[in-house]
Amino acid sequence: MKNTFKVLWILVVFALIAAACGGDGDSDDDTTTTTQAAATETTAGATETTAATTTQAPDPDFAGKVLDAGGCEYGGDLEKLTAVDEFTVEFDLCKPNPAFLAQIAFGVFGIQPEEHLEATSGAPLDNPVGTGPYVLEEWVRGDSVNFSRFDDYYGPQPAHSTLVLKWATESAGRMLELQSGTVDGITFPGTEDLELIETDPNLSLLSKPEPNIFYVGFTDTFTPYDNVDVRKAIGMGIDRQQIVDIFYPVGSEVASHFTPCSVENGCQGESWYDFDPDAAKQMLSDAGYPDGFETSIFYRDVTRGYLPTPGDVAVNIQTQLRENLGIEAEVVQMESAEFIQACSSAGTCDGIHLLGWTGDYPHVTNFLDFHFGEGVAQFGGGHPEIWEPLAEASGIADASVAAPLYESANNAIKELVPMVPIAHAGAFFGASAAVEGSNAPPWGHVQLNLWDNGTDTVVFMQGNEPISLYCADESDGESLRACGQVIEALYSYDIEGNVRPQLATECAPNEALDLWTCTLRQGVLFHDGSTFDANDVVVSFTAGLDASSPLHTGNSGAFDYYSYLWNSLINVPEE
Repeated sequence: MKNTFKVLWILVVFALIAAACGGDGDSDDDTTTTTQAAATETTAGATETTAATTTQAPDPDFAGKVLDAGGCEYGGDLEKLTAVDEFTVEFDLCKPNPAFLAQIAFGVFGIQPEEHLEATSGAPLDNPVGTGPYVLEEWVRGDSVNFSRFDDYYGPQPAHSTLVLKWATESAGRMLELQSGTVDGITFPGTEDLELIETDPNLSLLSKPEPNIFYVGFTDTFTPYDNVDVRKAIGMGIDRQQIVDIFYPVGSEVASHFTPCSVENGCQGESWYDFDPDAAKQMLSDAGYPDGFETSIFYRDVTRGYLPTPGDVAVNIQTQLRENLGIEAEVVQMESAEFIQACSSAGTCDGIHLLGWTGDYPHVTNFLDFHFGEGVAQFGGGHPEIWEPLAEASGIADASVAAPLYESANNAIKELVPMVPIAHAGAFFGASAAVEGSNAPPWGHVQLNLWDNGTDTVVFMQGNEPISLYCADESDGESLRACGQVIEALYSYDIEGNVRPQLATECAPNEALDLWTCTLRQGVLFHDGSTFDANDVVVSFTAGLDASSPLHTGNSGAFDYYSYLWNSLINVPEE
């Protein structure tokens, strides 16, 4: 029965690949052996360029590179990545990975030229070189990131020649820019502005159906959060419905689980505790804190779909803790990069932290494994009752077979309370009604190459300045959105959120789903004029995954996404 399912699953994968290859002008079915002129046609807001690349035999003298973990004992998922030939790479995994295609479509796994990574010593923080529709022209610190159209792009060409990415922390500031016509689109307008956009004939409200979660987190290596009953009391003592009703837009809901129910297996197991301030107060007293205690609420003033007004929500939670539980909390605003490093990556915030997550790819592992997998420091020491079923479930292709394991993990999360799930937010972008092709995809970044405002320049405004433009070592949406206009991965998402081939024309699994062979798109040029090949893939992954590589530099050096999505970095030094 198990093998029968695997065969059926593989057939589904191939069907998805075949469908994806036919869309958005990215089909690479031309098997002629000569280079043809690119045929173009005008589509919604962009010039569609048919990928007319050469299909040729690999160079027999090509020397393929290899990333070899030397086995699977190090605990990660990748045993070996091999450039089989000029146009083929092979991912040899330590266990089956049914989410492989969705995972490698995530933009942090974008490919840069091996020569550029070497020239920048693995830190192209402000000068990425990619294959995407835009070339980076200039990052004007504190003001904008400016891009120009890449005229040799094989995919949908922007109708405009210039893209400007700007930012404003406050949603009101972004809204003012949109209303005045100085920008063509914005991220996450304030809840109070949604009706204004919807009723203004000059503007368009773009629904962004992104799975997300806003939560209140604890790091249990600090007192009193090392006491599970303290965490549980707070979990019952916050009126989550009040927060949603006051601060969240239409379409939002109180979270029953950490993962939204729209993600398969996300809502297995018991729903979260009901709001019960009397029981919460008694539990806190029984835990040794009848009069509450003093603590801090850490947050960053960065607007996200999952947290539209972070400062206001922080004050609301501060008030609820005081009134419901007698806890006096100081609200502490931190700089964004510092906050992510301390509260998320390192787990060194000694109070409560307000954070959230927007799905990167459509699989429950993206929500649960990153936050609750073995070795994650954010919530403290972690719990094997959570990570062990997650580790087992992550290698099971049949969602129905994995369901009991996700039920076990979700029930353990409820019992151990590493965090309190607050809300799944309805999210929106705003755009000028004059723009054709505007989009706000549920997965991946906004595809600005499809936006056409009838002029030579499109201006888009987000919530904050990028931390860096090397997304292999970043995890914030502002950075990912910026470098995603330049860098591409082997797979990507279309504007409906479907996975599709990008720099690969196909990645095909073996029956066991632990060996994936990717055929690369031929004739693709990087922005520096060099030609994309298999070694660029291996070196890009080596820079992110191999902690001993001289290219494993990045910005913070944490490479969080590489670490968690592949379960471990390779060659991590012993402490």
